[in-house]
This record gives sequence, C-alpha cells and structure tokens, in this order.
Amino acid sequence: MAKILALDYGQKRTGIAVTDEMQIIASGLKTVDTKVLFKFLDDYFKNETVETVVIGEPKQMNFEASESEVYIQKFIKGFGNKYPNMPLVRVDERFTSKMAFQTMIDSGLNKKQRQNKALVDEISATIILQSYLYNKK
Repeated sequence: MAKILALDYGQKRTGIAVTDEMQIIASGLKTVDTKVLFKFLDDYFKNETVETVVIGEPKQMNFEASESEVYIQKFIKGFGNKYPNMPLVRVDERFTSKMAFQTMIDSGLNKKQRQNKALVDEISATIILQSYLYNKK
C-alpha cells in the first residue's frame, strides 16, 4: 500500500503529516515554508509512494469558507496542474489548531515549546490526517 500525505496549508507555513504504508498510523512529518512546498512535494513524491494527499478545509462555525480558503484554492489549482494524477481530498479542519495546542499541553510541553507555531502546524496536519483515516473506514 502507498502512504497518505496530509497538509495543514498556511500562507507562511504548511504542516505535513503522513501515514505508514498500511495507512493505520498518522504521524507528523515536518513543517515547511509554504513558498518551498512544491519543492518539498517534488522530492517527497520521488522518494515515497503516495496514494492520496489530504488538505485541510478551513470553515467558519456557520460552515462558510474561511478567508484563507482563497489561498488554498490557488494552491489546489497549482497542485492539480503539477500532479494531475494525484488524488487530492479535502477534510474539515475546524478546531485542529485548538486540538493541536491541547495535545501539546497534554504531552507536557512547556510554555515556550507550545509557542512553536511550526509544531502546532505539524500536529494540526496529523489531526487532519487522523480525521481522514477515521472517516475513510
């Protein structure tokens, strides 16, 4: 089986998570500057077999798209042009940042460690991927 990659896309940084080959466990991979995201994906796709890419879909409480959706749509268009055969799935990402922050607290990270926004993005991508795996069954 191939891996599933998840992205918590942001204007500055993108958190990335990945499954194992059996698609059972979601693990944080890293956070990259969004401006080098396509280079990261090029390198990753060359070295790993990926079946699907999951990207968070930010929504407001009333289910309307958040203002960051404009930037995500630009990325999705570029992704589709660059990787036309790679399936891209959207997953509701409401509350993932809050859940990521709570995970950091529960893990015993100190206040300075919890201020690491890159780590929050990576954990958020992991939560998005776990949500996808849970709902896929």
